[in-house]
Amino acid sequence: MPKFAVITGASSGIGAEFARQLSARGYNLLLVARRADRLEKLSDQLTTVCEIMTADLSKKSECLRLVKALDDRRVDLFINNAGFGDCGPFLQTDLDKDLDMLAVNIRAVHILTKKIGQKLYKQGFGALLNVGSCAGLMPAGPYMATYYATKSYVVSLTSALAQELREAHSPVYAGCLCPGPVDTEFNAIANVEFALRGITPEYCVRCALDGIARRKTVIVPSPLVAAGMTLGRFLPRPVYIKIAAHQQRKKLYKR
Repeated sequence: MPKFAVITGASSGIGAEFARQLSARGYNLLLVARRADRLEKLSDQLTTVCEIMTADLSKKSECLRLVKALDDRRVDLFINNAGFGDCGPFLQTDLDKDLDMLAVNIRAVHILTKKIGQKLYKQGFGALLNVGSCAGLMPAGPYMATYYATKSYVVSLTSALAQELREAHSPVYAGCLCPGPVDTEFNAIANVEFALRGITPEYCVRCALDGIARRKTVIVPSPLVAAGMTLGRFLPRPVYIKIAAHQQRKKLYKR
């Protein structure tokens, strides 16, 4: 029986690449995103059974609709990938965009992690991968304050769940993918340019799937970013944040 994976934020970038690589591995898929035309175009490229669902996960009701659609389905892998960012001084960024970001990056992830986690625990197998960011491993992110805060939440929540599952002796896996810059349309949506060269979505997803197979709780696909995280542990917090602010300022587009 083919395995079944669900991918949110599947219409582009990392989500679309998860779809390609999982289909190549024989998974049947449910692709979830807001843009039906992109989902349909992607599904036409895949070789396994591919269903699509349009949903705006900034709305609680849409998150619960997705959960209900899976009530009678076996789920082998659930990838919580939907999310977005923004860049700029905190006091100047748009409040409505901030609140939308909190709804997608935190509330939707929380709802789906809890509900899908309960489902996997009850069925006795499966894997849940939350797509975070290396931003979630840092003390703070001046000029991307809201985004960094949301990703810190994702890393913390996932790490806690993973430990609880281990202590319950459950075979269910929970992990968090924490990439640095990836060459996707995220950069344009967030209005940001990264100083570091981004990794490709293909490489990012290969590392993620390898990390799931190895049951790593936190997966950092970029060796350079991983090295930076290690060095950052030895810096006093105020110094780290000051350096982060300097680097973040250089990312801002000239307006």
